[in-house]
Amino acid sequence: MNTDRKIRLAIVNVVCGLCIAALVGALMKYLTDSMSVFQISWLRFMGQTVLFLPITLWIARAETFRPSRPTLQIVRGLTLAGATLAFVTGAQTTDFADAIAILYAYPFLLTVLAVIFLRERVQLAGWISVVGGFMGVLLVMRPQFDYVDIGALWVFLSAVIVSSQMAINRKLGSLSHPMVTTFLGGLVATISLSIFIPFHWSAIPLELIWVIGLMLLLGAVSQALLVYGFSHAEASTLAPFTYFEIIAAVIIGLMMFGTVPDWISVSGIILIIGCGLAVAHSVSDGKTVKQSAKF
Repeated sequence: MNTDRKIRLAIVNVVCGLCIAALVGALMKYLTDSMSVFQISWLRFMGQTVLFLPITLWIARAETFRPSRPTLQIVRGLTLAGATLAFVTGAQTTDFADAIAILYAYPFLLTVLAVIFLRERVQLAGWISVVGGFMGVLLVMRPQFDYVDIGALWVFLSAVIVSSQMAINRKLGSLSHPMVTTFLGGLVATISLSIFIPFHWSAIPLELIWVIGLMLLLGAVSQALLVYGFSHAEASTLAPFTYFEIIAAVIIGLMMFGTVPDWISVSGIILIIGCGLAVAHSVSDGKTVKQSAKF
């Protein structure tokens, strides 16, 4: 397969993967009416782990359970569990499209982390874009002195955790096969969440079995598409297309929950997307602050 075709296929995979990921997030929000966030998150990662185990063993063989930097892999899995718990908790009370938009504060947070811990250099235009991006997030969150939107704060906490996860992804780099990193992340998240399951388990209504099954299946498909996409094209090439997830969230939010962002949230979303694209081209060496799929 020639390079151009491989890049186009990677873009299609990432766009499809993120749109499906938005639907998975909406299904998790839907389930919060009947189940705890711990139970939902545990089922999500347990399903991914079971489905990915044979695939990862087939692709990576012995490396599956003997990865490079195992401690870092464990920390990454813990951040995965924490970010998911925070997002689902916040999404319970926050409009879905707004929740996804707030989550996209992570590229701006990642830029700050890259400067502090990874010694990246960002141009002045990049810092202006970071500030603009945070202003967009504030427009969506709309903090008020007489009212605190706890849900939005939980989602922002998820963005903070995701940014640290992305920094870990950069450290891991090409040391392990992407499928190994994805599998181990889900495994560690499942094990860590299992500690809380006895205290947060409730009977699953029969009418929700198909919703859970769909969530597990789509979650695995989304991860597989993202793994392929980010493995076959540069992050700087794919960065502009990641914002399709926000567009998908607006459509899904309307279809599933009957919510549409108001003009203030739309303004914030536009600012987040515009500044996010600018940040992607702001590092002094001409490359983006590398991102990876939110595995």
